[in-house]
Amino acid sequence: MDMRSAVPDWLTPVAWTYIALSLLSVAVIAADIYLARRRHPSVATELVWISSALYLGPFAIPIYLNRGRAGNASSNSADGVGRTTNESAVAVLPGGGASAVAHLIAVPFVVAVGWTIAGLAMWPMILVIALLVVVMLAVYERIDSRRAHSGHIRGLSIGAALVTAVITVVAFDVGMVGWMLLLHFNNAMPAVTESTFWFLMQLGVIAGLVTGYPAVAWLLRRNQTVVPV
Repeated sequence: MDMRSAVPDWLTPVAWTYIALSLLSVAVIAADIYLARRRHPSVATELVWISSALYLGPFAIPIYLNRGRAGNASSNSADGVGRTTNESAVAVLPGGGASAVAHLIAVPFVVAVGWTIAGLAMWPMILVIALLVVVMLAVYERIDSRRAHSGHIRGLSIGAALVTAVITVVAFDVGMVGWMLLLHFNNAMPAVTESTFWFLMQLGVIAGLVTGYPAVAWLLRRNQTVVPV
């Protein structure tokens, strides 16, 4: 079945434009951190901000300038108390970044090995992406929760970090997997070699942010996750 037939032609230039702007935004944020030496408390946090541009594109830059650079400058005064809506919105970014990076790893891997389930490569892609995101988020939570200003005195245990990661991934997948299924069943999933595939996956990550937000906000109220600064 040709699954590209339902994808409109105009989406291709839109996809290329957004992908180019996303890569440019990655370079801008990385340059601000490493070339301008506006370093953050941990490399893990720096990677969260850089990877946010992989799916938010140019919109990541004002968010970074407002919350990343500014939050880094005032991080010593943060106490982990009185979490705000804005903090919850920023706290979903690690999940989005992990998902974006996991797509870049899992999709080529599944295609290269020819892995399918029920005749579809989509299912193993979803499984590998979920596994990678759980691992990356657990590592991030474990590392970043040990920062003195994060609100965690001793940091999350490995088990607690893993539970946090699993809860976050399940909530994210409501949007991300739901989006992929919507594309698939409407004959609108392009081939992985098409720019439109990667653009639509960027939109899927954003959908994951939306459905993951309530779970991350709940974890934040329980002091079970960390706001990147």
